[in-house]
Amino acid sequence: MFNQIDKTHDPALRSWIESANDPNNDFPIQNLPFCSFWSDDEDEPAHPGIAIGDRVFDLVEAARCGLIGGQLGDALMEGLTDLSVLSEFLGAELLLLRPQLTEIFAESAPKKVRERAARCLFPIEEADFEIPLSIGDYTDFYCSIYHATNVGSMFRPDNPLMPNYKWLPVGYHGRASSIVISGTEIRRPKGQNRSNPDMPPVYIPCKNLDYEVELGFFIGRTNEIGEPVPISEANKHILGFCLVNDWSARDIQAWEYQPLGPFLSKNFATTISPFIVTLQALAPFRSPAFERPVDDPKPLDYLSSEDDRRFGGLDINMEVYLQTAEMRSKAIPPHRLSLSNAKDLYWTVGQMITHHTSNGCNLQAGDLLASGTVSGPVKDSLGCLLEITRRGSEPVSLPSGEERRFLEDGDEVIIKAFCEREGYRRIGFGECRGRILPAS
Repeated sequence: MFNQIDKTHDPALRSWIESANDPNNDFPIQNLPFCSFWSDDEDEPAHPGIAIGDRVFDLVEAARCGLIGGQLGDALMEGLTDLSVLSEFLGAELLLLRPQLTEIFAESAPKKVRERAARCLFPIEEADFEIPLSIGDYTDFYCSIYHATNVGSMFRPDNPLMPNYKWLPVGYHGRASSIVISGTEIRRPKGQNRSNPDMPPVYIPCKNLDYEVELGFFIGRTNEIGEPVPISEANKHILGFCLVNDWSARDIQAWEYQPLGPFLSKNFATTISPFIVTLQALAPFRSPAFERPVDDPKPLDYLSSEDDRRFGGLDINMEVYLQTAEMRSKAIPPHRLSLSNAKDLYWTVGQMITHHTSNGCNLQAGDLLASGTVSGPVKDSLGCLLEITRRGSEPVSLPSGEERRFLEDGDEVIIKAFCEREGYRRIGFGECRGRILPAS
């Protein structure tokens, strides 16, 4: 069961890696997210790793040291390092890795195990992270009803939600090739702008550049083409979760999106965090699906199950910070713009997967899906500047004395996320960062 709690979630569990016992660290022994990184030898492919405390545990080195055996150990020794490939062919082995790693890192681990494991640990600060899986396809949804209502009310005040919104998870296919890892600088895009309806469009740098805070999730198990994934099986296809910044060129989007939706306003860059927090790690933080008003339609049968209603939500706090070039020069720390929560998504991740495959579409291991902007019901929980500033009409005041309607060159957006619940250890997702460069 995807919501099963076991001894790996015990809040009293401590590690011999002291930084993992810091209550403010994102990566305690109860988390153990996947990543891909280079340490010393960049002639080799990036190695799959596990984040714990302020260290990364190299799974290839662990196999070479005899700490990881079986089919998974053999595959790592033979150079099979792509997590999407490993998750497809060795799914059962990867599921067994969490309890095995817990025993390796636990305070009670034998001295010989600690010594071997220590040789496989590298400082996170010295690691160069790569996109953790080979992403073949990317789909972005639109699953926050608060975001959809806020945006819709700006453009269609009398009819903010389209008739289909409460019947199906709306989504579009994004561009996998322009997904970049946290820390990658983002070049301001150019595109057609028709802000003056009385004049022809002009090709200029984007004026209204925006971020969108989203929850991403990776597919770890393929379904055959023509074979939908039932809602009862959807969670078995998830490897884990990351943070996503779906950069958006709002002025380009306003001109191009009809009648087929986003195109150049979205495909220039999407930033993701380096760490994949597994579904197992999130078990204590499952929540009921979004409570729909009594007048809303119930999901159709293929999108509904008792388990999904009870445990389909995710209680994940998602923060967005902004630091301008002037703030950096004055050593002013990043300013928090919003705090939202993924449990406010109208559609669950299980429903997104099931609907995506309901026509027979085959998802593949390594595919990335994203929730769409995660917004809440109050202003402090809005997930993008378009909403926060009401299309630029209500600018944000920053500690430096500056204002922002949309992002300017030199601005850096930092997305963070964490889960906390009484009786369990707080776990985090790391950071999803990107700084804006001028248009070329």
